[in-house]
Amino acid sequence: MPGFGDLVQKAFYLGVGLASYAGEKAGGKLSELRSQVQKLADEMVAKGEMNTEEARRFVEDMMRQAQQPQPPADTAEKSPPSEPRRIEILEEDEEPTVKKESTENVDKLRQQVLNLQEELKKLQNE
Repeated sequence: MPGFGDLVQKAFYLGVGLASYAGEKAGGKLSELRSQVQKLADEMVAKGEMNTEEARRFVEDMMRQAQQPQPPADTAEKSPPSEPRRIEILEEDEEPTVKKESTENVDKLRQQVLNLQEELKKLQNE
């Protein structure tokens, strides 16, 4: 009949195995996230929407954000924004300088980034 020491040892090994598995799974998801962000940055460089230095910083910033612990959703909504909202004032006869196509692309990219951040939050909570 196994003793208490054997039970503790098995529990310890189970904990180590679970931690190792979680680390491998998180590492795999982070590398997958990095490749998706890199692909997105490469597409933006190819379209001329950013240069290579901006793309490199974009990828680094996204990975830094992905590795930071995220606050619970309840506190994120209650906290004030980190910077004031930007307001653009246009004259009546003045047209916006941003093309509709690039605005749509930016909106799509923002949505992709939000989706990736949500997926990462889910993975960190597993």
